[in-house]
Order: sequence, then structure tokens, then C-alpha cells
Amino acid sequence: MIMNIFANLPSALPDEVVEALAEAGNVRIERIVSNGQATAEGGWYDQERDEWVLLLSGSAGLLLEGEEGPRLLGPGDYLMIPAHCRHRVAWTDPRERTVWLAVHMGG
Repeated sequence: MIMNIFANLPSALPDEVVEALAEAGNVRIERIVSNGQATAEGGWYDQERDEWVLLLSGSAGLLLEGEEGPRLLGPGDYLMIPAHCRHRVAWTDPRERTVWLAVHMGG
């Protein structure tokens, strides 16, 4: 079955939406859709597994602990976040949907 990453995007986004697209062994692939959401003030992600993220549309600021400011991501930008690297989403574009592809692996 052929699917499209941009199909069936939620129309209203009071909260970020995380959907599993595939999972096998120690790999999980997710589509994340944001529209102005950010990690709660003072909150950090500290994950057990490595995470590779690709921004497909929209824009976002991703802050890694210890860095002075967020990394700015636009369509096509990606990075690897090692396990236990504390990070947070500083902001996502409130004017358009930000669509991420996240691959969690290891652990």
C-alpha cells in the first residue's frame, strides 16, 4: 500500500500530533505534526534511544541542552539527537503546519 506523508493532516491542532508510521525491531518511525506548539516551559526530552529528525514542512527551533540558542530548522533540514541528549522544541511555526519525520532507533 502506498501512503503519503502529507495525507490526512489534522485540520485543528490544539496539541502536537504524533503518529507511528512503521515499527520493526528497535526502530520506530513517526510523523509529528505541529502548529505553533513547543515543549512546555522548563521541560526537556531525555530519550532512551537515538532520534533522527527531518523537517519536511514549516519551521521550528530545536534547543539542545548546553547550547546558547535553538537550532533553526526549515524544510529538508535534519539532525541526529543521541540518546540522553536533553532537548526541547523552542517553537514551531504558528502560521503553517510543521511536519516532522522522526526515526527512533537503538536501545
